[in-house]
Amino acid sequence: MVFLIKGRDVIIHLALKYHGDWNQIYQAIKAKEAVSEDEIMLSMAKLTSGAMTIIDEDYPERLKKIYKPPFVLFHHGDLRLLGDDLDTLAVIGTRQPTAYGIAMTRKITEDLVNANILIVSGMAKGIDGIAHETALAHQGKTIAVLGSGIDVCYPSDNHGIYERMKQTQLVLSEYPGSLPPHKDNFPWRNRIIAGLADAIFVSEAKRRSGTLITVGYALYQGKDVYALPHHADADSSCNRLIKDGATLVESARDIIEGLRSVTNETVCKEDEGQFPKNFI
Repeated sequence: MVFLIKGRDVIIHLALKYHGDWNQIYQAIKAKEAVSEDEIMLSMAKLTSGAMTIIDEDYPERLKKIYKPPFVLFHHGDLRLLGDDLDTLAVIGTRQPTAYGIAMTRKITEDLVNANILIVSGMAKGIDGIAHETALAHQGKTIAVLGSGIDVCYPSDNHGIYERMKQTQLVLSEYPGSLPPHKDNFPWRNRIIAGLADAIFVSEAKRRSGTLITVGYALYQGKDVYALPHHADADSSCNRLIKDGATLVESARDIIEGLRSVTNETVCKEDEGQFPKNFI
């Protein structure tokens, strides 16, 4: 049997060989690392999930614009959720939310999915899991981006959510197979969460929170940030974000109106580029 080596096969092989490490994959590509047909075939036999590469036609345009776009997205679920025609919001926050944070995250997320907004998060304990769970409960659309191998649910408490999302939603990771979670991978995957979203909503986070890494990526990408207000004396990044210019969220309407106005502005700009100003 003749096996034709394709560029995407080489990229997938390197992602498997270097366990999804962006810098090692990049260096291998830059050095034009030699790859044999046998190595490619062995790598393909090890695949336990779908794999989308940066040179595939259906690779999301919005991810091509982020800092160090992932070479490979390993995936389980419905790739149609990566479509650019969907309004998409990242819902993120602390792993240890208060009763107020939990209640407001559920209420706002429910209203968002009822408005047909897709929810992106990281399937972490706390706010992330609540956002995914709420989207599932109300027949919404949701994407999880993992900091572990695509076949590893972390934390294990979210296993039920993970399995349901594999079947009906979308789970993504730039890390292959059963690669265990590593502390450095979670901040790094946040660039993908920010990249997939049109905007970011922080429902609850402490002043020194990893959530701010995602916010940083979003601001770098020119995305709007929304935040839920908390008590004046609370240990809250949300209050600080609002003081620094994030939109204060009292209800999902604040986010929906903001997202839809950005979409309309984009359409208008595209129309202006296609037609002369005196066309009508």
